Amino acid sequence: MFHGARILVAPLDWGLGHATRCVPIVRALLALDARPVIGADKGPLALLRDEFPALEAVRIPGVEVRYAKGRSQAWAMAKQFPAMLRSIREEHLRFARLRRDLRLDAVISDQRFGIRADDLPSVLITHQVFPFTPVAQGMMRRINLRHVRRFDRCWIPDEPQAPGLAGALSHGPRMPSNTRYIGPISRFTEGTGAAAAPPYRIVAVISGPEPQRTLLERSLTARLPRIEGRHLLVLGKPDAPDAQRIGDLTVVGHLNAQALHAAMQRAELIISRTGYTTLMDLACIGRSALLVPTPGQAEQEYLGELHARTGRFVVQAQEAIDIPAALRSGAHRAATEGRPSPPAQADLLAPALHELAALTAARP
Repeated sequence: MFHGARILVAPLDWGLGHATRCVPIVRALLALDARPVIGADKGPLALLRDEFPALEAVRIPGVEVRYAKGRSQAWAMAKQFPAMLRSIREEHLRFARLRRDLRLDAVISDQRFGIRADDLPSVLITHQVFPFTPVAQGMMRRINLRHVRRFDRCWIPDEPQAPGLAGALSHGPRMPSNTRYIGPISRFTEGTGAAAAPPYRIVAVISGPEPQRTLLERSLTARLPRIEGRHLLVLGKPDAPDAQRIGDLTVVGHLNAQALHAAMQRAELIISRTGYTTLMDLACIGRSALLVPTPGQAEQEYLGELHARTGRFVVQAQEAIDIPAALRSGAHRAATEGRPSPPAQADLLAPALHELAALTAARP
């Protein structure tokens, strides 16, 4: 379909979620005879190189965001907001120079507003059409919508019917005309979890900006060895040292999609953040989990509140983690019990890919 078209896939580098949800996009492009080029930095670049070692990859630096240690992120985000806006302009200028060397036919940007061009088919992937922010939410939403509309298409990885998985983040009464719902997407597909894996009782997967990622790591490292059974803690750090053992707790920096899927499938309990990619992965494998929102991160706190109300997940505050209570509460059960299955992602992603192929073929 794409006839060898060179398509840049560029995820944001705030944690690993944006990179992991690009994995099914890259797989779909390869299946349709495209030639994906990976554009990322740090952990996301390492993750995608590990998943697709044969693909061309280029480093595209992003802005480094740090959270505060406390529950409020308002001041930390306000201080960094000018740098975020500058980073969009800087990466747009950098991309304008880079695209000539890469000989691109199209670009798919996951939440990187600067990676687009007026004369190049440009797709934005985001579930945050209407983001929640700790300060100036109305202004931030207007700025966000302005950036969304600059792309030829905006792919929303959620179900078209509200609330879907993202709720009010991805559904609203006046959606931009360039938006297309592509359904929840996940690197966990049929067969990726087939490999044998040690039967860990609890599998905890963490990621995200510092210092909150490390604070959760320390909390779980202290708690998990005191619970009976063998457990696994995945740090979300692809460049971390080899596996370490703390009693019956195994700590690893990163697992590829096959190994992580297998470990999560066999776990009695899964622990993770309320990151949106995590929710899509859990929906894909039909599991509930103990979710711990990043303190003060408005989006994660909203998603935690949304899905705690549905009863689909058990949600606990970071300062009040109680793993034995989560085990007793039923967080280990299948999340799909009594609920209809979401539409298959291919049913919604395929038309979006066909549309991009047509845009690419029509390019002069």
